[in-house]
Amino acid sequence: MPKTLLITGASRGIGAATAILAASQGWQVAVNYASNSLAADGVVREIRAAGGVAIAVQADVSVEADVLKMFDTVDAKLGRLEGLVNNAGVVDIAQRVDEMSLARLQRMWATNITSSFLCAGLAVRRMSKKYGGEFGGKGGAIVNVSSVASRLGSPAQYVDYAASKAAIDTFTLGLAKEVAGEGIRVNAVRPGIIDTDIHASGGDPDRAARMAAQLPMERAGSAHEVAQAICWLLSDAASYTTGTLLDVAGGR
Repeated sequence: MPKTLLITGASRGIGAATAILAASQGWQVAVNYASNSLAADGVVREIRAAGGVAIAVQADVSVEADVLKMFDTVDAKLGRLEGLVNNAGVVDIAQRVDEMSLARLQRMWATNITSSFLCAGLAVRRMSKKYGGEFGGKGGAIVNVSSVASRLGSPAQYVDYAASKAAIDTFTLGLAKEVAGEGIRVNAVRPGIIDTDIHASGGDPDRAARMAAQLPMERAGSAHEVAQAICWLLSDAASYTTGTLLDVAGGR
């Protein structure tokens, strides 16, 4: 029986690459998106063209009502959830802390932190062996997408983003210990400089290319390389791995 995986923010970048790779490995995938339905539908079409199973599900994962509706949709269309990738996240333009507005900070916390708590909580209710219920509670795996910014701090760029990812690191460690005895593994990947369009959303579309020569491996990473790490953590090959923060950063 195919296993069901929900990936937040899966219409582009690391999320899209993970959806496509996971589907090729036998997962049936729910591709979450906030607003870009065309991009999400494109990911779904690519998966289906290769013989996989996928659906697109719209939700702003920082809004509880949207998250509840998203999980209900996945339950109804794909069945019992066994995997969650908390990938949705935002960055902002480079600023010092003394220039940051409350609105910027609230958006950062809501999308990068609160959404992961909301989604993980609902996933645990479906996966945990302590629950019976309609979907059985047979265990599962959660992978959070953090960043090496969490240990670098990103001074004079986006300390708020780095802080939000540090929160995800701590969340990963705590939740992993909380549910380890309930059949759920919780891990995180921490990408470095990855060539995706998240840099453009932060006002610096050429950042990956510009920084490549400064990196230990002298190149930026690809979304597919991060997806491979995520899919390993989701898989049975990582059956004794939980509470791990896996850097995919080319030595950075």
